[in-house]
Amino acid sequence: MVHFGFGVTAASNAACVLPDPVPVHPLLDGKEEIGRGQYSIVLDKGDGERVYKVVSSPADYWLHTAKDRPQGKHFPIIYADHGDIGQAQSGYRFYLLEMERLYPLMPESQAAIVAAQLGKAYWEGCRRWSQLGRSMGRVAMYHLAKGEAPSWDTQLQSAIKALSVFIEEYQLLPDILKSDNLMVRKDGTLVFSDPVFVS
Repeated sequence: MVHFGFGVTAASNAACVLPDPVPVHPLLDGKEEIGRGQYSIVLDKGDGERVYKVVSSPADYWLHTAKDRPQGKHFPIIYADHGDIGQAQSGYRFYLLEMERLYPLMPESQAAIVAAQLGKAYWEGCRRWSQLGRSMGRVAMYHLAKGEAPSWDTQLQSAIKALSVFIEEYQLLPDILKSDNLMVRKDGTLVFSDPVFVS
């Protein structure tokens, strides 16, 4: 069994994928599905640069479209919000986004090393604040944002702060331990691809 780290395994990850079929929509007809998560489906647009991402979690939709969402070097570029395209089995609405294509972390790469450091510091924070129950993740992110962890470059530290503020503002929960919630651009830049969820 392949371990992604911090208690997440390939088997448990596979069991937590969105069960819905790809929604019917003219932009998605004939497009290849290239990824699927617990709340999303990613399809190749076909130009090598962009993807269509179908999201069913309000947290993902807010993170990618809210006017006050975190933006910058370490967050995905969203090119278009194509709106509501139906309802998921979960009861949430499906939304269709057009965004930059991101790639999995390559083992031993600088981005993977930083992601592992970030995940370890976050997990240690969760353990430290475990008596707070479901709030422990938000508190752990808050302390990461204050710099109470390994020092990263200024832009990454700013991204962590922006993410922490967004999480508090929208009362979300952080989700930075799963293997595909931190990804990279072609140039190796670490990107927070799906770092939040609703409780």
